[in-house]
Amino acid sequence: MEQIDPDALTQLEEEYGKFMNTNSHSLLKKHLTQEVFDKVKHRVTAEGATLHDCIRSGLANPDSNIGLYAADTESYILFQELFDPVIDEYHGGFGPSETHPKSDFGDPSDLGDLNELGDYVLSTRVRCARSIEGYPFNPLLTSDQYTELEQDVEYALENLEGDLGGKYRSLSEISSEEQEELLQRHLLFKQGDRFLEAAGASRFWPEGRGIFLNNDNTLVVWVNEEDHMRIISMQYGGHIGEVYDRFVRAVTILSDNLPMSSSERLGFLSFCPTNLGTSIRASVHIHLPLLGRDRKTLEDTAAKFNLQVRGTSGEHSEAEDYVFDISNRRRLGITEIEALKEMCNGIKEIIQLESRMEEGSSQSRKQSH
Repeated sequence: MEQIDPDALTQLEEEYGKFMNTNSHSLLKKHLTQEVFDKVKHRVTAEGATLHDCIRSGLANPDSNIGLYAADTESYILFQELFDPVIDEYHGGFGPSETHPKSDFGDPSDLGDLNELGDYVLSTRVRCARSIEGYPFNPLLTSDQYTELEQDVEYALENLEGDLGGKYRSLSEISSEEQEELLQRHLLFKQGDRFLEAAGASRFWPEGRGIFLNNDNTLVVWVNEEDHMRIISMQYGGHIGEVYDRFVRAVTILSDNLPMSSSERLGFLSFCPTNLGTSIRASVHIHLPLLGRDRKTLEDTAAKFNLQVRGTSGEHSEAEDYVFDISNRRRLGITEIEALKEMCNGIKEIIQLESRMEEGSSQSRKQSH
């Protein structure tokens, strides 16, 4: 096994020592004990990834929740003494002897519309991350590999037809004004996320990066943002069945035309360990003015269904006007359709709770008059 360069090892040891003296509550700090650190600090993957490549974002950002990224697919194996306990804890129990089930997208028509009780859900999206075999992840991608990978994905996107058909454009072809407009509409990713930048995900920007949009902007594919690909299906309202159907058809076609990185144990492999397994994040933007004032009840209800609550501008953002982004937290150890159903059941429970609170508030106002 290749060993880390002595100077690089000295830097890693110094940064690790400083980090362990911070007030971080990240899973990185919790699980990268001195024993684990000493065991894996010398290792280097065949692509050249070191432990430092995997943890440098967490070292630079002690306020990270996770603090850990895989620099290539082999990182999950070579640094498993660190990755395995982080994966186990984040995904709610997935031990080192467990394996991810085979894909099962199920029947999208079973999911229906989440807004049966009223127009609480403003928009719905289902997305997944995909990595292309033969390429490392962001920290190790060369400038040429970024460009080559973009071309591979662009060719595959030409197979999307009918309601899935659209156009791919490189970021360098899109004006700053149009990029800002797409950002405001939550259609485009942006540079500047400090967690990703520290992880080495923003090098050579905007080279090799771009966006595919179908003709009615309900299918989006991001190229070389955090992962090689982000495939996103979305629309206004709460009809999760329609959104998921479009997503499944697009993912199936792209998977038929590109070799996706996966492992028998961890399912689809991604840059961040939170996106392993199905790699699916099904989410809604939902207006909850009453539960929004009772954040503990909202969080407790979401937790029962393994849901994550955050602001509408993504992780680490605040909710505005009591509009929340709520999504499934578990992606590993369950099938795609199981992840979707867990999310749907949780959202329905939250809507019912908000509805009951509205009725109680209305009755209180009547009685006060």
